[in-house]
Amino acid sequence: MRQLTALDAQFLSVESATTAAHVAGVAVLDPSTSPSGALTREALLALLRERLHLAPPLRMLLADVPFGLDRPYWLDDPDVDLDAHVHEATLPAPGGERELAAYVAGVHARRLDRGRPLWEAHLIHGLAGGRCALYMKVHHCAIDGVSGSEILTALLDPSPRPRKVDVPPAPAPPGPPSLLTMLAGAVARSIVQPVETLCSLARAAADLDTIPVVAALPDARLVAQVARAIAGDSRPLPETPPLVAPRTPFNGPISGMREVAFGSVPLAEVRRVARAFGMGPNDVVMTLCASALRRWLVAHDALPDRPLMAAVPVALRPRTPDADGSSRDAGRVGNRISAMVTPLATDVACPRERLTAVRAALAAAKRRFAVSHRTWLDDVCAMVPNAFAALATPVVFRLAGVAGAGVNLIVSNVPGPRLPLYLCGARMLSYHPLSVVTDATGGLSITCASYDGRLDIGVVACPTRLPDVWSVVDHLREAMDELLALLDDSPHDVARQEDAVPVRPREERQEMVPA
Repeated sequence: MRQLTALDAQFLSVESATTAAHVAGVAVLDPSTSPSGALTREALLALLRERLHLAPPLRMLLADVPFGLDRPYWLDDPDVDLDAHVHEATLPAPGGERELAAYVAGVHARRLDRGRPLWEAHLIHGLAGGRCALYMKVHHCAIDGVSGSEILTALLDPSPRPRKVDVPPAPAPPGPPSLLTMLAGAVARSIVQPVETLCSLARAAADLDTIPVVAALPDARLVAQVARAIAGDSRPLPETPPLVAPRTPFNGPISGMREVAFGSVPLAEVRRVARAFGMGPNDVVMTLCASALRRWLVAHDALPDRPLMAAVPVALRPRTPDADGSSRDAGRVGNRISAMVTPLATDVACPRERLTAVRAALAAAKRRFAVSHRTWLDDVCAMVPNAFAALATPVVFRLAGVAGAGVNLIVSNVPGPRLPLYLCGARMLSYHPLSVVTDATGGLSITCASYDGRLDIGVVACPTRLPDVWSVVDHLREAMDELLALLDDSPHDVARQEDAVPVRPREERQEMVPA
């Protein structure tokens, strides 16, 4: 039994009629490699029964404190009803990526049932070419990017023959906390809450210039430097650009509907550009997003004269998987993350200069993050008592969407396995991660994951704010072509390009098999 952290509880509080706070992924699979030549719901259920002990977030159940006086507790559910969590569906013809995305969008928009462990899986048949897909979502209060990858690793195998996993004897789970215990904890926390708030405020003040919205306040950097000096940290703060997010069509109050789109670019092309310009692959990925967003904004006559601001999640949990697919930290449920905010240089017309600007901005954000407390996200959440946060958070996020938040979207890039993996013997062809959209962070999120020689992309959007989500995927592919064109053009030729790089027809581009 363990209590949720302030950050974990915040992911519960943010949910509303228009916001669902789970993260997900879509694995496209080739069942012809499995021993039976098919992937069935029964085989998936058998795999989950065998390996559920390797994925603690799939076994945990929430125990709420009466009247929301304190943060909920996690309880280990020894009798997870897998039949209630695993669903099956068949796509309508022709079973292409659009049909798959439409089904996934409908499921992704629905919030999880808090009366059960907070996850859901959908085995989806009927994809063209005899393929199938697995969509799986888990509430963000239970996992972050690293622990989500650990769950996926626990279920997958390096060959078509599933490995044998020994199930250890199940220890007797602790009983649920008594009403008296939870109320006593709530009273104790209410006593120490003012002290906790002051401590969190002091730590957050030291990073005031990196926190969205408040970073735009006058003298935020000076306040941060003074707070650090008071705490005994006299190191000068690295220079960072102003973190002021412009308004765009995809920023503002969102609806409860979702649209998703999938895409991929060859990872070899990303690495080729990175080597040519002496930067990391993540710099190239961020530039792809910047270029795609610029193209979308230009096409909608909505390009701001300031760069968009992206929130980039940063994992604070080390990835240390063991031989059986588990992790030394796998017993932990919840989040160990922070975030950087960085400009995306969408205001830069020249592709080469945009690439350089994104790299410089990301480097500055990393330098600033390196000297930060890295806990500002937790500290901000810990300042507010749970009973108030549960009521106020949806309202605050809605107002932030109306007034203008500190970021335009969330962009995440997760490194994944380089070799092919298998689920119940079916080869995973691609894996497209899907994230969260909120009023405060924008009606668009872009998540990337590297896998088996490809950079797989998942885009989630609110259709009332961005109705043409597939155009973002097309612009990402065009942005990759644009960067590849830089390798052949002279600096003089590239400097004259103003979003006029010719785009090859879609069928001529080097792409993965479509999801």
